[in-house]
Amino acid sequence: MERSGYLKSYEQYLVAERNLAPLSVETYLRELGFFLDFLREQGGEPETVDGGVVSSYLEARCDTNGITARSSAKAQSALRGFFRFLVREGKRVSNPAAGLSLPKIPRAIPEVFSVGDIDRILGSIKTQSAGGLRDRCLFEVIYSSGLRISEAAALTLERVHLKEGVLRVLGKGRKERLVPIGGEAEAWLRRYLEEGRPSLAGKRSGRSRPAGEVFLNYRGLPLGRKGMWKRFKEILSGVNAYGKVHGLRHSFATHLLHGGANLRAVQALLGHADISTTQIYTHVDQEILETAHRDFHPRSGRKDG
Repeated sequence: MERSGYLKSYEQYLVAERNLAPLSVETYLRELGFFLDFLREQGGEPETVDGGVVSSYLEARCDTNGITARSSAKAQSALRGFFRFLVREGKRVSNPAAGLSLPKIPRAIPEVFSVGDIDRILGSIKTQSAGGLRDRCLFEVIYSSGLRISEAAALTLERVHLKEGVLRVLGKGRKERLVPIGGEAEAWLRRYLEEGRPSLAGKRSGRSRPAGEVFLNYRGLPLGRKGMWKRFKEILSGVNAYGKVHGLRHSFATHLLHGGANLRAVQALLGHADISTTQIYTHVDQEILETAHRDFHPRSGRKDG
């Protein structure tokens, strides 16, 4: 089978059988493409390679690209899934990637913005233009509702319920959850939908069907993740701040826990399948408490001067 044939059949399996989210499908296909290119250079075939070849490929991929443990784990997961697919299709008897051990991924403490930073960053956005209104609304909503950037990009008008004050968010694995919209975000969302979005939507030329996504670019097309990243980077640069747009989601969770929110509630709001993923934010909260104690308690050992 040709390279394109493997990719197409595996994509159909991931979408129809595994029901994976588009971003996961994209990652798996990219990793499979790298592996198929490696096999072509080695003169091997997916139906006959053994575990040694798979290990050699992963070692070469790490050495050549210097990928992280997380990226290596994604590559292994993609290959295990691909060979599982070949076994299912009767093209292999066993899975040569099944016995590989995943690299240990250190759980990094997420970077968060302080409440003051959030106010300064969002307050710096000029809202005289439709694009400015969109930016203020977009990042207010991400912070207020703890959205992933992919969830914000995929948010459609029919999933916005202003009367009830909630969003129906489509998360990882196409799992849907309801998240509340804070008062500040709701006010900006209403203004954007009334003033900003119609202006952007009107710039969509040559297309009969208007975009259903909430956030649009200057051409009236859906604003993608890369566009959101670019705008946030520009906004941060304007106030001499550093960070990533995902830091707004991290800040959402950390600020909730710091304010006394229940861990299970934050898990549900974030759409985490495993509470251990949410628990990372308790470590952030602990660091905040330790810093406050060290800096302000009279017997903390801090020396002035």
